[in-house]
Amino acid sequence: MKVVFHEIFRGVYDYDPAAAKGRIDCIYDELEGFFEFIEPVPAVESDLLLVHEQSHVDYVKSKGIIYEVALFAAGGAILAAESAVRGEPAFALIRPPGHHASRNSSWGFCWFNNIAIAVARQRRLGTVKKVAIADIDLHFGDGTSNIFQDTPDVSYYHLYNIDGLEQFLAINQDCDLVAVSAGFDMHVEDWGFILSTQDYTTIGKIVANHARKYCGGRFFAVLEGGYNQRVLGKNVKALLDGFALS
Repeated sequence: MKVVFHEIFRGVYDYDPAAAKGRIDCIYDELEGFFEFIEPVPAVESDLLLVHEQSHVDYVKSKGIIYEVALFAAGGAILAAESAVRGEPAFALIRPPGHHASRNSSWGFCWFNNIAIAVARQRRLGTVKKVAIADIDLHFGDGTSNIFQDTPDVSYYHLYNIDGLEQFLAINQDCDLVAVSAGFDMHVEDWGFILSTQDYTTIGKIVANHARKYCGGRFFAVLEGGYNQRVLGKNVKALLDGFALS
């Protein structure tokens, strides 16, 4: 399991909870020493235009430092997907998050849809055709759903319970790649009051077992939400430990 990370993600680029000081650091500190870290380069505009309209890209450009960090976030998701299609699972430790970004709009602390860009790029390159996207964030990824709503070969699922995740993957046994929008705000000590830390390990095992059985081990995850810094790093590590336990 590789972890995609760049020092730019430590910076406080905005005033929202996803950009809070220390949020990335608390995750990094939990993962350091256990996983190999690799560094992304920023996405280029042609990558963004795979899923976003030019007017939206231009709007985010006007945001200065936000645009710069968002390019690296998209680039981090791209690198994680590239690693995954080579059979080396990866987790993109990135921000801003992305699953609320649609083709020409964004909200919920998101600017560009990182996971959608990464998936669309691999499909354009021809490395994969069918992709299953599992979103385990507390909030529905309306941007991801909107972007792929007319793409039958890309299936999107938002977690409502762990059994539902297993059912979603069971009907996607012919997919070439599994992508996970990994939000952690569903935790019992975060905004959602639902999942335990151990549940993230279980989710990781389910995803990895499916990918290794049906997809040649091709899967990756990108960070979305999760805001309680006291438990956030532990929850991320629990997910990655589950990825490795299958």
